[in-house]
This record gives sequence, C-alpha cells and structure tokens, in this order.
Amino acid sequence: MLETVRGPRQLIVGEGVAQNIPRVVAECGSRVLVVTDRTLLGQPGVAEIVAAVREKAKAVAVFADATPDVPLTDVALAVSVAAEVDADVILAIGGGTVIDLAKIVGVIRRHGGTPRDFYGESKVPGPTIPLVAVPTTSGTGSELTPVSVLTDPDRALKVGVSSVHIVPDFAIVDPELTYTCPATVTAHSGIDAFCHAVESFTARPRAHSPRDPVEQVFLGRNPVTDHYALLAAERIARSLRRAVRDGGDTDARADMSYGSMLAGIAFSHAGNAAPHAFQYLIGAATHTPHGLGVGLLLPYALDAARDAIDDRLTILAGVCGLDVTDASDAEGADAFLTWLDGLLADIGIPATLADIGVARADLPRFAETAGGITRLMQNHPGPTDTASLTAILEAAWLGDRTRCRRPQRHQAGPGRDH
Repeated sequence: MLETVRGPRQLIVGEGVAQNIPRVVAECGSRVLVVTDRTLLGQPGVAEIVAAVREKAKAVAVFADATPDVPLTDVALAVSVAAEVDADVILAIGGGTVIDLAKIVGVIRRHGGTPRDFYGESKVPGPTIPLVAVPTTSGTGSELTPVSVLTDPDRALKVGVSSVHIVPDFAIVDPELTYTCPATVTAHSGIDAFCHAVESFTARPRAHSPRDPVEQVFLGRNPVTDHYALLAAERIARSLRRAVRDGGDTDARADMSYGSMLAGIAFSHAGNAAPHAFQYLIGAATHTPHGLGVGLLLPYALDAARDAIDDRLTILAGVCGLDVTDASDAEGADAFLTWLDGLLADIGIPATLADIGVARADLPRFAETAGGITRLMQNHPGPTDTASLTAILEAAWLGDRTRCRRPQRHQAGPGRDH
C-alpha cells in the first residue's frame, strides 16, 4: 500500500458559509488581492463579500478582468495588480478560470519568474502565498486541486502547472453563490465535474515507488478515490438535469456543489484521462468551453476502453440510478453509455466534434499530440497508441461510438509529457 492524501487546510461546505470569507482571509494576511471577473463583481452577493473583506484588511486590490482559459496576459496583469498592494493573501471568487489564475499568481508572487517556468508536474519549488478559493460554479473542483490550466499563445494546446503547493489553503464552497449561474454554464461546469468523477473511477491503477507521491501529482485510481468518485457521480447524476432546467432548485444546486467538491477530491489524486488530454488541443483550436469538450468526448473515450472497464461502467450505471442488478458487465456498460448519451443531449452538449468546428484532417495530429500528454494519458484505461487515439477522435467526429472499438489493440509505451 502506498497512497497520499492532499487537500486544503480547511474545506468548508454548506449554505451560508460564505459569511466566513472575510474572517478566513484576515487570518491569512492583511494585504489582499481579490481575483474575480466583471460579471461576478457586479452581483450583490460577491460585491458584499469584497466590501466585507475591505473592512478587515489593511489594503485590497481587485483584479476583475479574468477571461476564459487563463491567457498569459491575464497572469501578467494580475501579478502587477498584486504588486500594487504587496499582496500577502489572495481571495479567488469565481469559476475554474478565476481560481486557476489565482493559483499561478500566488506562485509568481512567492517564487518569481513566469508561468512557463512551472509548466508540468512538481516544478513549483515550495509553498505560495495563502489562497482562499470560493467557487461560484459547480464543476472544475479547482478550489481543491493541485492543478492550474493556462493558455499559452506559443503552444497549440493548453498547458498545466501541477503541484501540491498550489492546492488552495482554504476552500469555501457555498451553494448559494451558484444560484445565479446561467443554465449553459451550469451544464458545462456540471458535466466537467461528472467527467472528473468518471475519469477518476475508471483511471488505470498504477504501482508506485516511495518517491512517486512527492514527484508525481496524478497517481491513478485507488480505493479512496473510488469512494469519492462514486459519491460524486451519484449526486451529479441525480441533479445535473434539474440544476440546468431550474437554477432555483436549491436541492439540485446543493447536490451539484457537493458532487463537484467530491469529484475534485477524487481527481486530485487519481487524475484525469483521455477526454481532458484531448480537450487541451480541441479547446485551444475551437475556443469552446472546457466542460463542453470533455463532456462530448467522455462516452467515446470510455467506449474505446471497454475491454478494461465494463465492470466499472456497470457500477457507475448502478450509482446513476439504473437497474443493472441482473445485467452482465457488457449489458451494464451498454446501459451506462446509453444513459450518458441521453444526459449529454438533455443538457445541450453537442454530439460530435464536427458540430463544434473541428476539422477532420486535424484528428491524427491531435491524437499524436494528446498521446504525449503523459500526465493525463497514463490514466486512460485503454490503448494509447496514436492509431487508437485517432479512432476515438474519428468516432467523436462522426458521432458513432462503435468506431472506437478496434480489432487489434496494443498498449503504447510512455509518451512525451507536456
């Protein structure tokens, strides 16, 4: 047995817990950088939080120009705003973009350099300045995770900074802050959370040496991550449709906040897999939302790995409310994948890569590059050679899951990491 547990110093979850934010921030520092976006800053709930933080702090600077996918220009601007007040604590209020931005700003505030100095796994040399993360969506789990995903104009895919040192110090998860989240954002963030749960539960298990929990961030599935992943899948499966249909459904919103949090714990250790690796490229090429991309790709990646995970897909079918008591593993997996197709359609996720503007001619190049994202692809339970990955993308482009199943399968060796 060789495992590790990572997370914030304190995780606070529940309706109304946002009232604790000013005190928690004040206990971490006195010169505050608030990272958020213009839409959120204009909402009364967020404006009240910022005003209350101002009352307790010596100095507060607000960077409210966060834009999707964390372009490096945003990082530079936010770092300069932090310098104006000599920030010693960061408060991030927003979705994954905002929290990921706050993470990398904290790294640079403490260690200097540029984001490019920290791409990859375990490149951050030590702790950063304290970060209090407050999600306003139910999806990315960034408030709990050791990952910050950025967009570099010099690269054809999104890039990740992965380190135990960028896990937020405090995570305050209040479902009430998600009530104003639009239906489309609810759908995209919610299916992202579901992907985190499913990819964690189906991730390839791996043997480890004693140094791996320090040198690697994603370690593959284990019994602890299985526990959190299944709890997350159950909550999200029963409530995502309801939250998209009626943002005022407080029970569904609570389930989504709780499910996203549980999925974040699961994938912080197990790791993401092929859908997220593909989305690094597809998101950069199409400028479509992250959750839309990983949700679209999930059933195709799972179908391609069915030789290894039919039993796990059957378990997922059960926790998602399907009756698979007397089903074989193959039947249970079929039931789950059919149910997943229906869920994606119901919340407005396109069925094919062609629908979001991906050029078919680009698929082999995407497959080859994604295969080199070892940090993620080593978790994919199916074959990861370029031909197999191309077959997944071809199936997703055509909207035909059966095309993922190649008669000749073999496992590629380690690829190149990004």
